[in-house]
Amino acid sequence: MLVSILHRVTGAALATAGLALLVWWLMAIADGPDAYAAFTRAAMHPVGLVVLVGLTWAFFQHLLSGLRHLVMDTGAGFELATNKRFAMLTLAGSLILTLLIWVPVLGGLL
Repeated sequence: MLVSILHRVTGAALATAGLALLVWWLMAIADGPDAYAAFTRAAMHPVGLVVLVGLTWAFFQHLLSGLRHLVMDTGAGFELATNKRFAMLTLAGSLILTLLIWVPVLGGLL
């Protein structure tokens, strides 16, 4: 149940916050070096980093949950134990993938 709700929430977050961030980034590129520098400063602010890490986690959670649903569409994974295992793997996998990306990035910033 939790993974299903997270799938919907992360999809909405990626569609709204992710799209807004993408548009801001593209407009900053189009507006020139000063606008891009302002975008970069905002992205490197602690709140900006939390948003970026959160969107990265949301992307991986949504991706892995979608893959889980794809497997279930084939008729596999409906047994209760298997379904719960796949659900836990989506949660763990999204955290691990997010850490694999952001630990080196944040390590380079410090």
